[in-house]
Amino acid sequence: MANKHGSLSIDSDNLFPIIKKWLYSDHDIFYRELISNGCDAITKLKKLDMMGEYTLPSDFKAKIEIIVNPEEKTLKFIDNGLGMTADEVEEYICQIAFSGATDFIEKYKDKSTDDQIIGHFGLGFYSAFMVADEVEIDTLSYRDGATAVHWTCDGGTDYELTDGSKDTVGTEITLHLNEDCLEFANEYRAREVIEKYCSFMPTEIYLTKANADTQYETIDADDKLDTDTVVEEIHEDAKMEEKENENGEKEMVEVSPAKDKLKIVKRPVPLNDTNPLWLKNPNDCTDEEYKAFYRKVFLDYKEPLFWIHLNMDYPFNLKGILYFPKINTEYDSIEGTIKLYNNQVFIADNIKEVIPEFLMLLKGVIDCPDLPLNVSRSALQNDGFVKKIEEYITKKVADKLIGMCKTDKESYEKYWDDISPFIKFGCLKDTKFCDKMNDYILFKNLDDKYLTLPELLVKEEEKKEDAEGKDTAAAEVVDADGNPVTDESADAASDTAENAEEEKDERKIVYYVTDRIQQGQYINLFKEQNMDAVILDHNIDTSFISQLEQRNENYKFMRIDADLTESLKDETAAEDLKSETDALTEVFKKALNNDKLTIKVEKLKNENISSIITLSEEGRRMQDMMKMYAMGGMGGMDPNMFAADQTLTLNANNDLVKYIFEHKDSEHVPMFCEQLYDLAMLSNQPLSVDAMTKFVERSNKIMMLLTK
Repeated sequence: MANKHGSLSIDSDNLFPIIKKWLYSDHDIFYRELISNGCDAITKLKKLDMMGEYTLPSDFKAKIEIIVNPEEKTLKFIDNGLGMTADEVEEYICQIAFSGATDFIEKYKDKSTDDQIIGHFGLGFYSAFMVADEVEIDTLSYRDGATAVHWTCDGGTDYELTDGSKDTVGTEITLHLNEDCLEFANEYRAREVIEKYCSFMPTEIYLTKANADTQYETIDADDKLDTDTVVEEIHEDAKMEEKENENGEKEMVEVSPAKDKLKIVKRPVPLNDTNPLWLKNPNDCTDEEYKAFYRKVFLDYKEPLFWIHLNMDYPFNLKGILYFPKINTEYDSIEGTIKLYNNQVFIADNIKEVIPEFLMLLKGVIDCPDLPLNVSRSALQNDGFVKKIEEYITKKVADKLIGMCKTDKESYEKYWDDISPFIKFGCLKDTKFCDKMNDYILFKNLDDKYLTLPELLVKEEEKKEDAEGKDTAAAEVVDADGNPVTDESADAASDTAENAEEEKDERKIVYYVTDRIQQGQYINLFKEQNMDAVILDHNIDTSFISQLEQRNENYKFMRIDADLTESLKDETAAEDLKSETDALTEVFKKALNNDKLTIKVEKLKNENISSIITLSEEGRRMQDMMKMYAMGGMGGMDPNMFAADQTLTLNANNDLVKYIFEHKDSEHVPMFCEQLYDLAMLSNQPLSVDAMTKFVERSNKIMMLLTK
């Protein structure tokens, strides 16, 4: 076959049905598109006035009117923008995807900016055909000598263009709704959709119902406006009441002065706010305005904790307000709302491409005219620019939090319990955010005081140094024969010790608690030795501390019940407890029927503690991970497979443990062993149903022994 060169052909008969039915996912969006077109027409006319190419009438008031008529099954969209000539109708309406906005911007690019122009693709008008069987346009251009134009189309590719009768500059679009879409002619449904998409459009929007009864209101005569239509003048006489004076005599006293009032035709009220709070300078906004805006937009009457006002002009234009709401639920059940706008036109909620995932937990609005939207203006085109916007928003949030921690730590602490899920989730999702926030994450200790990680580590280091200083001062250094050690030999011994320590994990340990009640025994042991731990009781904390450890090599987290620290023990050589360890290990393993259980015998400083269960930090984290997978329906390994990491520590100073050691052949010793194990488990984690049942039965048996 010979080489051939040509151009693609597009059949409008095939293309038009696609545009009508599939360009927009939501059929109610036609309201947004047609109102946006009206806003653009008004914006263009104002710009022409500013450039001296047109003079607006002295009484000009920009507005868009929507008239619903359920009886006639019609909708009207009326604007007083620049209108169109017959040629312009043919160019911009009859040619699909030929944008009048783009043409206008190109023509006046040296005299004006396009920041406020909403439309760019020339497709929005055709959304009308998603709901209408027939669409009419009546328009009159601002141009001198222009004549009115009437255009009509029944939803096919044929149209009719004739002279019109419109006598005011602007455009009126009439939709004859199809039977499936009559809901949009309902006044309340129309109000709902307009408030959804157009609450902050730059031109006032008014909604009326055709042939509705005239509504009236009464005002003070002094409040009359030139635009008011007065129906009746009303005079109210002064109100008098009989009251008793100082002398005990009754007299008539004026309690309300005479008033002149006017009954007027009810003033129309726009459905939108043309100057939303995010467009204002942050310095000009009061706390009450921020709170009122929050209540209005999100219908949430719980006051937000605080907010961040975004205001950026370079390298892209972005404004908005992000609110940190007060929450009472776990992070994974929180549903925030970030409303995305383009030139004050609502685009969508929670567009993930521009809003960092962890900020989806917040509530707020973001308006960015520079967003690369798709042709339906309902989604974003993915490109590097969108990523820059996301990074900017993340940085602004981090800067706000860091600034608050540095300059207003009292408020920061007050908010911490509510905002910590946001921050921790953000650290997990964004490594840059994690690195910025690393030193400004707060940890609540056992005394309910908030400390940053650097403060916590310094505090623990000071305690360690104090303890080491006391030990050095109290101890006399002697050799094996009891003779004082010289400086040289002490140095040698020190070097040997240091070499041995090099092989150990030198990371600082941050102890933590996940359940103050469950781990109460361990907490008491820590407090007795003047040790501290932090509270990490949120379900996000396991993953969060793992993230911190990965990005910081100088410390690690360990749950308070992961191991017994040396400070909780009396100084006793292991060989001194060998006989007790061997005997008790055999007794307990036999009684518990568990050969895998590790058993240790230590002399604890607190004699009242009989036994303690510890589970290695690594083993417990794996257990938690397996439980999380199981809760998510992902199945996986049995969490109990890490039970081998459990260690049962028996206190050689405890009388009950001594009794078991001395009476290991007693018939009741196996029952006592089981009871000690379960008591230790109860301080570590809840017992299973079967284990709890056996524990209760055994407890009753032990109490019966006391009665004999």
